Amino acid sequence: MAGYLDELDITMVEEGFTTKDLMESLLKEASQRGSREAFFVADLGDVVKKHLRLLKALPRVKPFYAPKCNCSKGVLQMLAGLGIGFGCANKPELALLKSAGVPPDRIICTGPCKQISQIKYAASQGVQLMTFDNEVELGKVARNHPSARMILSLLTEESRPSSHPTMRFGATLKSCRHLLETAKDMNVEVVGVSFHIGSGYTDPQIFTQSIADARLVFEMGAELGYKMRLLGIRGGFPGAEEAKGHFEETTAVVNSALDLYFPEGCGVEIIAELGRYYVDSAFTLVINIVAKKEVPLDPLGSDEEDPGGKKSFVYHLNDGVYGSFSSVIFNNTCPVPVLHKKLSPDQPLYSSSLWGPTGDGLDRIVEGMELPELHIGDWLIFETMGANTAPAFSSSLSGGQPARIYYAMSRVAWEAVQLLQGKLLPPEEEDRESTCTPLSCGWEITDPLCVTPVFAPASIM
Repeated sequence: MAGYLDELDITMVEEGFTTKDLMESLLKEASQRGSREAFFVADLGDVVKKHLRLLKALPRVKPFYAPKCNCSKGVLQMLAGLGIGFGCANKPELALLKSAGVPPDRIICTGPCKQISQIKYAASQGVQLMTFDNEVELGKVARNHPSARMILSLLTEESRPSSHPTMRFGATLKSCRHLLETAKDMNVEVVGVSFHIGSGYTDPQIFTQSIADARLVFEMGAELGYKMRLLGIRGGFPGAEEAKGHFEETTAVVNSALDLYFPEGCGVEIIAELGRYYVDSAFTLVINIVAKKEVPLDPLGSDEEDPGGKKSFVYHLNDGVYGSFSSVIFNNTCPVPVLHKKLSPDQPLYSSSLWGPTGDGLDRIVEGMELPELHIGDWLIFETMGANTAPAFSSSLSGGQPARIYYAMSRVAWEAVQLLQGKLLPPEEEDRESTCTPLSCGWEITDPLCVTPVFAPASIM
């Protein structure tokens, strides 16, 4: 795969063999070794499936990926092999992509508050595309990377109030003209507009309004002499398989808005930066109970003597919020475990809390969950653990190494990737600029798919 996956250890899953079967095999091996270390099973075929679905649903949009969502080696190298671009938030992510061999013309610096060292590093590596939403950020780039090509980040008006208010980034529509004029005075080239949609939105029409606002900014730029050629849509696409209907509704809204405000042939390149969409459902975490404590459920001072044996349990796992469960803090998620061992359906349930290994008061994964009584050494399985779960890095606070990742991929998925890259086409067709491939591979993608194998925004550079 263009060399990106040459050094990656992938288990090729044959017909009729699933990643769940691989997980069972790994658990059996762990039991034989006496190992109780947490690990991930990552289905890279699921990542490919999401990519194909996106290309089919948004034929005019070229995908980018946000490494901050999941910067594991397998994900980055698979997506790099598929030819997509990357939106980096910081210097470590830039360095990671450089080590993976991603060319600089497929990288955008999207961090809203870039350090000067990051700007200089990007300049030294030939990365030119950067976002900004205020004068200070614009000035930093102008002084430290004068050849940068800037993308004005636009604030979106989300349709619902946030359950936990956070800092919002992006320039208001009212301030955009002033920022464009300031960029002109600083002799900085502005090549496009982007906007970010949070994952908690409920009304896809927010895309219509945001794309309409971006059109207005393009017109402001044209009045000032800018020739903007890039529209960036960041975030907003659901990740889990259960959100399929929502995904289709969202892409239909996006396509309609693009046709209205940026019709085909208008000379504007459209990209979409996604994170959890690609990886959410691809990762399964397998984790072990390392400590257990029974806690009385009755209030203190109660005179009742064990009516029905009321009790609750606290379980400590060998990974927590400072490692693979970081999404509990950053995204307010509530992970639901699947028990690995089979239990009788009439087994009593108890109020249970799951905690990480640190003993820290913040290291709480979930509480108040009704579970049968579990024991030290039992395995718990958490599905849909690919987004913001920090599988590649782990803080020393977690008390150990990051959970190992076992990558798997079906041969059907592998062949789909080869077809996308033109590697399985007859020799006389290999020189075609685009590849039209019948991808009838049991993934609900039955129409011919015409895509450019590798994307680089050369027209912007």
